[in-house]
Amino acid sequence: MRRRLLLLCVVASLFAGCATAPQDDERQAKGGGQAFAEKSHISGPVNHLAQRVRALRRSSLEAIRRALLNEHDRWQGTPYVLGGEGLRGIDCSALVQRVYSEAFALELPRTTRGQVHEGSFVEREALEAGDLVFFRPPGVYRHVGIYIGDGYFLHASASKGVTLSRLDNVFWHRHYWQARRPLPLTEIAQRLE
Repeated sequence: MRRRLLLLCVVASLFAGCATAPQDDERQAKGGGQAFAEKSHISGPVNHLAQRVRALRRSSLEAIRRALLNEHDRWQGTPYVLGGEGLRGIDCSALVQRVYSEAFALELPRTTRGQVHEGSFVEREALEAGDLVFFRPPGVYRHVGIYIGDGYFLHASASKGVTLSRLDNVFWHRHYWQARRPLPLTEIAQRLE
């Protein structure tokens, strides 16, 4: 009976955690929830739930990454054409729009200007597969790609066509602007099924 009551309290506290005051958000973002579980010596249900959440996140990221690599295989080598939208030629924002539409059944705006307002801002250090990465290279146009993980992003390059490039490349690193997450990762992964 005591064990059931303890489990009920743990589950209730997890649900209550969704409604914490704003000042608690920063502590939780820095691992406060895990520290709470360790300090309170509740290792069974809480740790098991945390492990399942981490496993779901890993599998979601891997599914997103596989879908993006499949799209890379399909589009690789397609030449860059400003205003292009197909396999004969495509520009960066059209590639992002097509990949999201075809891989994740999510409609994004056609232009980089519209895409930069989608979803939520993501810190560079927190990039995950599926995040949109934006650049401000010299000139009037902005550039967009899709982060696939391990420091690489998929994009339509003016010089190489559709390709994978490294974020830490001198050019891309210098002109990095921001990143956006159109939907939470688990929602994007669910759209694959």
